[in-house]
Amino acid sequence: MNRAFTPVVHSIFTALMIFSGTAFAADAAHPAAAKADPAKGSSLYADGDTGRGLPACVSCHGAAGNSTITANPKLAGQPEGYLYKQLVDFTTPNRQNPVMTMYAKMLTDAEKKNIAAYLSTQGQKPGAAKNKDTVEWGKKIYRGGIAEKNVPACASCHGPAGAGNPARYPRIGGQHQDYTIAQLEGFKAKGRKNSAEMTTIAERMSSDEMKAVADYVAGLK
Repeated sequence: MNRAFTPVVHSIFTALMIFSGTAFAADAAHPAAAKADPAKGSSLYADGDTGRGLPACVSCHGAAGNSTITANPKLAGQPEGYLYKQLVDFTTPNRQNPVMTMYAKMLTDAEKKNIAAYLSTQGQKPGAAKNKDTVEWGKKIYRGGIAEKNVPACASCHGPAGAGNPARYPRIGGQHQDYTIAQLEGFKAKGRKNSAEMTTIAERMSSDEMKAVADYVAGLK
């Protein structure tokens, strides 16, 4: 190698080493976001945090997310991303609930993710349709929509068995009838504002259509 170039090469090499060291130090100072911890989520779900006045989720949503109170949703088996988004939404004007808004605001972002991760791994206990007079009507709406009202088939987003779609669409199969009806009515009245498409759909549905779909959905597995 030409000796005249040696100092230049040495300088470039030194500069690269310094830059690499700086970049490494920056990466060490800002590690990648920690993954959700289902074990921590399980503990918080079951026990809450008495030191912070944080109630246990289990008191309203049941063991492993299988609520026995029909006004409170079953959370077991919900997509992790969707559950996390709802906990975040409860801290905004888009989804307000006296209990959940207070609770969600007490949770850190990591705790929201941990709880969502835990619940997404739990098995949902099946529900059942109760109104035999409307179950076929509900099935027709769920699978085919209501063409004359431009209401799409629920199955097109929530899946044939109501299992949902991670992050965007919730699991609705097996959900309590009362809860499903309340959410559809909430979207229609614009009390719940965190899904423009569901607001549009609910506005086109009658109360009886909502009830028929909610009852059919409760029996999906």
